[in-house]
Amino acid sequence: MEYAEDPEFCSMIDRLRDEIGNDTGEVPAPFGRLAETGDPGELPADPEELHRVLTAPGQPLWAREVAAYALGVAGDPRAFEALVLFLNHRDPERCVTAAHALTRLGDPRTARAAAALATNELRAAYALLPVRLLAELRAPESVPALITVLERRLPAADPHWRVGLACVEGLGTLGDPRARPALESALPHPRLGAAAARSLDLLGPERAADRP
Repeated sequence: MEYAEDPEFCSMIDRLRDEIGNDTGEVPAPFGRLAETGDPGELPADPEELHRVLTAPGQPLWAREVAAYALGVAGDPRAFEALVLFLNHRDPERCVTAAHALTRLGDPRTARAAAALATNELRAAYALLPVRLLAELRAPESVPALITVLERRLPAADPHWRVGLACVEGLGTLGDPRARPALESALPHPRLGAAAARSLDLLGPERAADRP
């Protein structure tokens, strides 16, 4: 793959320039030219080199992120666990990059992992990207997980309303009638109500067959 032609990879390298430049540790040997020039085209193409950077102890976080992304978009399943960790990172930009790579990776474990992250109430503050990824994947786990998360976000004082909004929008996109009760419950919510109404419109009129 020509990484210099991948807009998401180039954006990631731009984001990491300061982190790479301020890193006082030893730069992994395969990434020496990349660290010097900041040129995405300097990333090594050998997946074994990338995998060594990903798994060797003491590697800087930026190098592990670059290696995981490169392996993920190349379809190498060895990137899966690292990308899942980045998907739930406190830095939302790292989450965005990981979600993109996981989508490209196409690993069958992705939806299950995203559902587990999204529904982990202890990590509710970091659930936005797992929720969006579930909607994009359209996997069997997507609708049940999004309904669960939305129902938890319905109290008006809940601080994670953006996660609830992503659930509302995702459920509308998925168009599954099982989402109707949760979306109807969101209608009175001051921040979610308008989006819930739009998502209900996307579901269309309720049919008798859809009722429990």
